[in-house]
Amino acid sequence: QTGTLMNLQALMQQAQMMQKQVEKNVENAKKKLAEKEVHAEAGSGLVKVTMNGRHVVKRLSIDPSLLQDDPDMIEDLIAAAINDAVRQADELHETEMASATNGMGLPPGMNGLF
Repeated sequence: QTGTLMNLQALMQQAQMMQKQVEKNVENAKKKLAEKEVHAEAGSGLVKVTMNGRHVVKRLSIDPSLLQDDPDMIEDLIAAAINDAVRQADELHETEMASATNGMGLPPGMNGLF
C-alpha cells in the first residue's frame, strides 16, 4: 500500500511540474504573439491592416483615392482586410500555442484551452 501511495504522490508532483511548465510556455507564447504581426489587404492594397498575434489592430491604412468612393465599398474593404488579418492571427496563435504545449502529453484538443 505504501508503495502505491508514494507512486501516486510522485505522479501528482510530476503533473504539477508539467502544469507549471505549460503555464510558463503559454505565457511566453502570448508575449511572442503580442510582438509578431500579420499584414492583410483588400481591394488590391487600397486598404491595409497590420494586426499583432493577439488580435490588436496596430495600423489601418486607406488609400486616399478610395475616399471618393461609395462608403459601403470602403466599409466592405476594411471588413475584408480585418477579417483576413484575424484569420492570419488565428493561425499564428494556433502555431505558437501548439509549440508551447508540444511534448507535454496533452490530449488532442486540449491546446484550445490556452
